[in-house]
Parts: sequence; C-alpha cells; structure tokens
Amino acid sequence: MNATVTRTPLIAGNWKMNFDHLQAIAFVQKLAWGLKDAKHDFSDAEVAVFPPFTDLRSVQTLLAADRLSLSLGAQDVSQHQSGAFTGDISAAMLTKLDVQYVIVGHSERRHGHGESNDVVAAKAAAISQTGMVPVICVGETAADLEEHGAAAVPVAQLRAALATLPAGSPFVVAYEPVWAIGSGQAATPEQAQSVAQALRETIIEVSGEDAAATTRVLYGGSVTSENIAAFMRQSDVDGALVGGASLKVDEFQRIIRFRQHVGA
Repeated sequence: MNATVTRTPLIAGNWKMNFDHLQAIAFVQKLAWGLKDAKHDFSDAEVAVFPPFTDLRSVQTLLAADRLSLSLGAQDVSQHQSGAFTGDISAAMLTKLDVQYVIVGHSERRHGHGESNDVVAAKAAAISQTGMVPVICVGETAADLEEHGAAAVPVAQLRAALATLPAGSPFVVAYEPVWAIGSGQAATPEQAQSVAQALRETIIEVSGEDAAATTRVLYGGSVTSENIAAFMRQSDVDGALVGGASLKVDEFQRIIRFRQHVGA
C-alpha cells in the first residue's frame, strides 16, 4: 500500500428513525452554525447526515438555499428501479434529491429485515449505477466473533458486495461490529484497525491497489467524542459512522472536530 495517500476523513451521522422534517431542519441549521463558528474546514473532514426518507427533501432544500457544505445521505434504497414495490424508494428518486451517499447492509437491515448478502450487493450496484456512493456496512455479531474471529464475517460481506459494483465505482466501507452498536461498549482502536486493515486488503484483491488506496473505511459502534480521536489515529480508519451521538448537536460537532483532540 502507498502510505503517502491521503484520504479525507468522513464523519457520517446516521439518524436512523429519528427527527421529523421540522426537527431535521432545526438540527442541520444548528450543526452548520456551530461548525461555522468553530471555523471547521470541510476539506479537512467531510461531514454527512443521513436523515429518514421523509426529511430528505427538507434537508436538501436547506443545504442548497444556504449553500451549506454538509453532504446528504440516505439510510436505505430498493434494489429495484421502479414498479410494484410498495413503500420502497429507488436510487433514481434519491438522485433527484441530490443525495450523495446511501447506506446499505446496516446490521439493522441485515438482521431486522432479513437482508442477505445478495440483496445488499444488488442495492450497492443500484446506488453506483446512478452515480451515488454506497456506504457498505459490514460487521460481526458476538457469536460470529467467538466462532470465526473478528474479520472473517465482515470480509465475506464486503467481498459479496463488491462483486456486483461497476468497475471503478467509488464506495465507502463502514465496519460496525454488531455487538458494539448502541451498547455503549465500542471496539478498541486496535480491534478496529485490525479489521479495517483486513477490509482494505480485501479491496486490493477485488478492486485493485488504487481503489484500496482511496477508499475510506469508517468505524461505527458506540462512537463518542471521547473515543473518536483514538480511532482516527489508526492508519486504516478514515472516519466514523455515528449513530446515537449524531442526534446530539454539540456531541456530534465535537466528534466532527476530532482533530482538536486527536493529539497526533
């Protein structure tokens, strides 16, 4: 790997099923004002928010009208282009809302909605084909960890998702150990680095050295302003997919401004 390659960190806030569109507007305004006051440099750390579907139009309008530098993401997408799929949202619909990123394969979708590796791969392909960037979530349960070790399941999940992506399509990988999500017990920075390194080695095998050098690998799972700096010191961790802490504007700002306390 080329150690001189610099990847712009990405701090992404997954709101999950929280905030109606009015709350979303208020939150984004506060977040943008706070980052402006702190003179945050978005070229130093990209910031993305992932609201529920019902909030996307409102947030998009605010970002465009006020020329805010936040990136917009969606939490899910259908693998289908159109048709009789009640309640589903297509990738083409999201592109019309200037969505840049879409989460696929989150453990809450894999386990709560029975989404297989094949479904996740189809969704990732649908996202890439419309020019958006899939954020491919991978991670192991506590049982997986005990039976297979930390990297085996995430690597297999990533390999399946990459198999369907058009050649050269950009993507982001988010390593989220299922046992850490919402538990208050994050992985150690060393654990995150070990799996992130294995994931990057998988990208080399499947997509090549250039893709591996430029693809950002995020950590997610009980991320806070107190532990973000330690994660960001790891050579293969390029940001965070933040859940609960992204709903608290002051805490999310502190996570975004991790360089203030990274100490390295």
